[in-house]
Amino acid sequence: KAFVDKAITDFGRIDVLINNAGISMRAAFIDLDLKVLKQLMDVNFWGAVYCTKHALPHLLKVKGSVTGVSSIAGYKGLPGRTGYSSSKFAMHGFLETLRIENLKKGLHVLIACPGFTASNIRNTALGGDGNQQGESPRDEAKMMSAEAVALHIKTAIQKRKRTLVLTRDGKLTVLLNKFFPKLVDKLVYNHMAKEPDSP
Repeated sequence: KAFVDKAITDFGRIDVLINNAGISMRAAFIDLDLKVLKQLMDVNFWGAVYCTKHALPHLLKVKGSVTGVSSIAGYKGLPGRTGYSSSKFAMHGFLETLRIENLKKGLHVLIACPGFTASNIRNTALGGDGNQQGESPRDEAKMMSAEAVALHIKTAIQKRKRTLVLTRDGKLTVLLNKFFPKLVDKLVYNHMAKEPDSP
């Protein structure tokens, strides 16, 4: 609330809210301390809910935009990422409902799913005990840059798109999962199992 109030004091209006705060985790659910799952929900889901709740009246005044930076993990559960996937599925449900409730009020809602992006999120990802894992299990150099993702999101907001799914693998995962979910279960399992020290 203080964050939104400060924005209104400084700028007089809010045109766009981008819910981008997020943390990740890496552990099999059986080995996961439930406090880790709660922490992910608090940041990834509740963070978006609180910011959106307080910004919404201001956004409705200007027919503005709400964006949730989600993940392909919000379309397909990723093994070893139960907390992360759960938080992104929850974000999708929240934003879809928000879109429908405000269908006649001019509010734009974008669900953005970048796919694997080069960022610090894997370095700071939590292990099953809640401690940071400290290093990425993936080759960050082969991923889309955060700057490139930001430009795609900016364009999608300007065009008032409903969803944004980035990367070839991300688009393929979402498409195949609609028609062949059992096959995609196996593909995702095999892909994630290739990570070093995969849970």
